[in-house]
Amino acid sequence: MITLTESAKSAVTRFISSTGKPVAGLRIRVEGGGCSGLKYSLKLEETGAEGDQLIDCDGITLLVDDSSAPLLNGVTMDFVESMEGSGFTFVNPNASNSCGCGKSFAC
Repeated sequence: MITLTESAKSAVTRFISSTGKPVAGLRIRVEGGGCSGLKYSLKLEETGAEGDQLIDCDGITLLVDDSSAPLLNGVTMDFVESMEGSGFTFVNPNASNSCGCGKSFAC
């Protein structure tokens, strides 16, 4: 369903190890907003929610709610570091349009 690049896996692992709390996984969600209409939301969660899809990406658990799942099918998540800053970017085959920042899209 979702692919994490090696850079994304490394970044998520760093963030999890720096929290100092137990982490059930990384929640990836699609919600309204952003410059293209929909945006990605990421959050480390201490517990999952009922009905979450649990996706194992080489030992990293992704938590995906049922409404976000179809919009995230086939997505590749990367972590990019550059002079302008760093952050997660997404390549989404379901998107009909996306913005230049790689953080919002339309379907």
